[in-house]
Amino acid sequence: MDTYAEVVTGRRSIRGFTSDPVPRELIEEILTLAMRAPSSLNSQPWSFTVVTGEVLDRIRAGNTERTLAGVPDSREFRMGEPYTGQHRERQVEIAKQLFGAMGIAREDAEMRQDWVLRGFRQFDAPVSIVITYDRVLYGNDIATFDCGAVTNALVNAAWSRGLGCVINSQGIMQSPVVREHAGIADDQVIQTCVALGWPDETFPANAVVSRRKSLAEAATFVGFDD
Repeated sequence: MDTYAEVVTGRRSIRGFTSDPVPRELIEEILTLAMRAPSSLNSQPWSFTVVTGEVLDRIRAGNTERTLAGVPDSREFRMGEPYTGQHRERQVEIAKQLFGAMGIAREDAEMRQDWVLRGFRQFDAPVSIVITYDRVLYGNDIATFDCGAVTNALVNAAWSRGLGCVINSQGIMQSPVVREHAGIADDQVIQTCVALGWPDETFPANAVVSRRKSLAEAATFVGFDD
């Protein structure tokens, strides 16, 4: 186990996995650690549906089939307007890094589509963890914030145990498919999912490290003596 600083600075998003199964006991350990995340008024609104095997294969197939058929996005959180300005620039930058690592040319429409479909297939990871929250809190932005906190804790806990993750809203883009096959109750709102497994060290995109904005860009200090 690494120190917290080593985990946070060393972690990266993993988009290529081996087919090796992940023991349930290890996933339970990771989720137990993740649930130490803070939440508003200790509400702990999150729940996890951990999917693998044939059930996950059915979700992959349903996601892909509906997407290729042009079925509209049915994610259950508010998407807002497309990114613009610096946010769009960062989105384009990481896409260029990933496509460059994978050797996907800009004009190669077939390879670009295959890359997109990997997201709908949960990046072919052996495990998908679907994060939901209690529907009674729907419309409450604090609940989604709390889900973000527990998801961050989850990916870091997984990394500390040698597992890789990528937070993957494409995986729940066709939410009726996920809800049906994973048996997610109607009293839960599907927030996101995390693809999890053992990193494939030969997969080029796994070596990509996203550029982070500097502390000077992000933080303002007020009331400190210079």
